[in-house]
Amino acid sequence: MDFNFSEDQQQLRDAVRRWVDKAYTFEHRRAAVKAGGFSRDTWIELAELGLTALTVPEQHGGLGLGSVDAMVVMEELGRGMVLEPLAQALIASAVLRQYACDAAQADWLPRIAAGEAIVVLAQQERKARYRLDLCEAKATKSGAAYAVTAHKSIVPVGDQADAFLVPAMLDGQQALFLVEASAAGVSTQGYGTQDGGRAAELKCSNSPATLVSTDGLAALELAVDVGSASICAEAVGVMEQALHTTAEYLNQRKQFGVAIASFQALRHRAADMKMQLELARSMSYYASLQLDQPAAARRQAIARARVQLGQSMRHVGQQAVQLHGGIGVTDEYIISHHFKKLTQLEMTYGDSLHHLGEVSARMQDTAGVTA
Repeated sequence: MDFNFSEDQQQLRDAVRRWVDKAYTFEHRRAAVKAGGFSRDTWIELAELGLTALTVPEQHGGLGLGSVDAMVVMEELGRGMVLEPLAQALIASAVLRQYACDAAQADWLPRIAAGEAIVVLAQQERKARYRLDLCEAKATKSGAAYAVTAHKSIVPVGDQADAFLVPAMLDGQQALFLVEASAAGVSTQGYGTQDGGRAAELKCSNSPATLVSTDGLAALELAVDVGSASICAEAVGVMEQALHTTAEYLNQRKQFGVAIASFQALRHRAADMKMQLELARSMSYYASLQLDQPAAARRQAIARARVQLGQSMRHVGQQAVQLHGGIGVTDEYIISHHFKKLTQLEMTYGDSLHHLGEVSARMQDTAGVTA
């Protein structure tokens, strides 16, 4: 299998990297965190770069690129720990183009591509933990119209979003709906998250909704898998920058008159960080390459990737802080932000133990079919 990137993909990486280095410095990010964890101006900049249009089909004003291109972009955004959730545009694009009717696609995809509409996934319920098949939200149908009653938690930039993809039970089966933020009965309560970003509680009370798919569980699984692949790529970028920062610190910090990078024990720990980064990078590639596979193969690949990424994120984050010593936990120093970002990513759409259970369950199912 060819793991080399095309010339266009390299140019895309370079363009995003230049933007991150120039426009999204650590000082800029800290100011964004203090301002609430989301900037509409930055979102517009991402749209002007064409990133919100990345995987939107060309007939709807997008670039029509694939999962590898999205992975390249998310890696570079991870390097800067960009707060604005571009992954949500990737999720909405994937779900709408595969499951929504032509009218809904024509209505929403051009706006997503242009950055005019922020559509986010609102699937998490308090009692569901990470299980996608547990859903207490209810939907009703009256003629050709639908209404949704739901309470969803930890919705990315929920109080800034223009619409939500909301799973709800319809006639005993999970379906997926699109609910506009301006719809009657919709309310949000925003708050900051551990990594400096923004989320919200979303409540819908008999709110008008557009049906995306009656096969809501399959659509939701696709949404979470696209989100997980994005997390894998973003985490690789965060870990790469954390390792770079740690190596710089080891070469600058002196003890007994010499740089501590000369101490063999610390060099071994840095080498272990590099090994975990490369393992994570390989599994991130694997996850993105499997997104176009049938659902069973895709879900198994994503679960496997998330197990390795979870282990790598935890190891790299902890080692980076420990190798910096006390300065590593201060808000003024960037490595503490790397650590918090990796911790948050590791728990999004299921922590490592959850995905390990998914891998085990799927292996047992496969063994049962084989037997």
